Amino acid sequence: MNEIGKYLFFLGLIIAAVGVVLWLGFGKSWVGRLPGDVHYSKGNFSFHFPIVTCLLLSLILTLLFWLFRR
Repeated sequence: MNEIGKYLFFLGLIIAAVGVVLWLGFGKSWVGRLPGDVHYSKGNFSFHFPIVTCLLLSLILTLLFWLFRR
């Protein structure tokens, strides 16, 4: 049970740190606007899918979970 508590504590710290960084506005200019993100608009219809941003976020989270698993 002690190990689960450590993991939950560190996960909470990571979530809080990410929240503070996003709250301060870091990444406002590039998150969702990377090359390869799909944006289509025609008339009053607009579609935005940040595929590259999702892949980058997935890579970062995978590396973090891999590091904490060791």
